[in-house]
Amino acid sequence: MDFRDRARLDTSQVSDVRGRRMGGRGAAIGGGGLGIVGLLIALLLGINPADLGGSSGSDALFPDGSGTVDSDLAERCRTGADADRDEDCRVVGIVNSVQAYWAETVEGYTPATTQIFSDATTTGCGSATSAVGPFYCPPDNGVYLDLGFFEVLRTQYGAKGGDFAQAYVIAHEYGHHVQNLTGQNDRVRRGETGPQSGPVRLELQADCYAGVWAANAVKTDFLAIDDADIQEGLSAAAAVGDDRIQEKAQGQVNPESWTHGSAEQRMRWFRVGLTSGDPNECDTFSVRTV
Repeated sequence: MDFRDRARLDTSQVSDVRGRRMGGRGAAIGGGGLGIVGLLIALLLGINPADLGGSSGSDALFPDGSGTVDSDLAERCRTGADADRDEDCRVVGIVNSVQAYWAETVEGYTPATTQIFSDATTTGCGSATSAVGPFYCPPDNGVYLDLGFFEVLRTQYGAKGGDFAQAYVIAHEYGHHVQNLTGQNDRVRRGETGPQSGPVRLELQADCYAGVWAANAVKTDFLAIDDADIQEGLSAAAAVGDDRIQEKAQGQVNPESWTHGSAEQRMRWFRVGLTSGDPNECDTFSVRTV
């Protein structure tokens, strides 16, 4: 993945609160029992993380109550050249590209925000810890990332890693933002499970949307993607398949408990988006089987 050297990065779309102790009352999500298994089961969930046991405490996001935090992203991340050499700037560049595409594609698109955090944070959905993994919170239109997750994905779950693994995850989360804006979230009954369930269809649609962005990324004038990048994305999609996670966690696979889809399903729908480049081809709710 190669950024255009002169592309101008917009750091207003990303905040960095790593190292800050977040406010919030009640039990943090993922503490204790969830651990690494919970992290990956919760990965890319795209729904209220408080459903996993978090708190919706009303304390301020930052300890001083100001709602702001100092960050040097604006100084470090100015151009595509910065994104090529700095991981934080790369996140900014990916977010900029994804949002540039959807702003041109979805009528009335409202930008989301991305927060890079460590350990724990407080969101419009409640308190969350790193154990939840990357997620999207509909009430505050926020994408939340702990960048340490990507190393776990590579070292413990066999993903190839690489720059585009990050891009796939971020694009997937922004797929959930598109679903929130277009009402797709309302088509899912929470609590359903199984390989053809509503939650699985929602996740696979977000995978497809990630592929659609990848197909159109070069048009956003931020970056170029090659075949090696696509393989990294497919590897990341496979690594977070429910069957892979269950096999790793418990040594057996139970399709009736799936909430995200198998490795094969996730790769296939990413490819649908990538091959077509058309979000209209991502209607996972209209097909008989996904």
